Amino acid sequence: MTDNTTSEKRGWFQRLKSGLSRSSTKLTDSLTGIFTKRKLDRALLDELEEALIAADLGPATAAKLTAALAKDRFDKEVTSEEVRALFADEIAAILQPVAKSLTIAAHRPHVVLVVGVNGSGKTTTIGKLARLYQGQGKKVMLAAGDTFRAAAVEQLKIWGERAGVPVIARGEGADPAGLAFDALTQAKLEGIDLLLIDTAGRLQNKAGLMEELAKIVRVIKKVDTDAPHDCLLVLDATVGQNAHSQVDIFKQICQVTGLVVTKLDGSAKGGVLVALAERFGLPVVAIGVGEGQDDLKPFAAQEFARSLMDVA
Repeated sequence: MTDNTTSEKRGWFQRLKSGLSRSSTKLTDSLTGIFTKRKLDRALLDELEEALIAADLGPATAAKLTAALAKDRFDKEVTSEEVRALFADEIAAILQPVAKSLTIAAHRPHVVLVVGVNGSGKTTTIGKLARLYQGQGKKVMLAAGDTFRAAAVEQLKIWGERAGVPVIARGEGADPAGLAFDALTQAKLEGIDLLLIDTAGRLQNKAGLMEELAKIVRVIKKVDTDAPHDCLLVLDATVGQNAHSQVDIFKQICQVTGLVVTKLDGSAKGGVLVALAERFGLPVVAIGVGEGQDDLKPFAAQEFARSLMDVA
């Protein structure tokens, strides 16, 4: 690994720790406050479990972490630092199987539908993904398929300009399926590696959204029978446990193949990512911990777990 790459990785780890500081502070303060007594008994385990649940890690994950702690340390003296280090290792083990970057297949283009509720950071995420993969030498194209929101179309155009990638767009109210068809046709002609298609996120009309996404899939299959190759769900970390219901709903609407978790820097609810991994087992292809163009990165399980538990 070059010095520049090592420096960049350290810089991202520091940003991740800083971004997750609200989550880690909430959690570590809670855990530290529990240690008025030092011996690990049933009462202390119950308090630890409650603290983990309060930090949005969820009941299943909290039970798994405290059981792992009790296995070797029950009725022994423990410190807050020891507990956090063990929890960080256990969380990393839970997260490691889902830490999978988006794999761009050899066929061209690799078509990705990007879904999520309005306000989740979906359009911004598409722009950042474009920059991320373009930086890896991929030819990227964007399709502004959220045609019901003029602001979403304009926002995607701005991100396209920043990243230096083409954006296929139509006027407000245009047919999203027709736009996706045109984008994929053009992407094939231009030898594009990755086509990212934005979609609407109007969950108040689930039936309409389901019909719209189904139509997009039907239409793009006329160009490529294997498309879409991925469907990424963008989740806003600040919604905490509500993220579970969003995954449930979008899994009904489309075949979700991966998650992108945004706004981890603005939330004390970063633990929800662990709960999502434990419950759904969906790949977490990227996380966002800032507003900058380069603040979306592939998910690294160990770094996230250590940052969440504030372990050096």
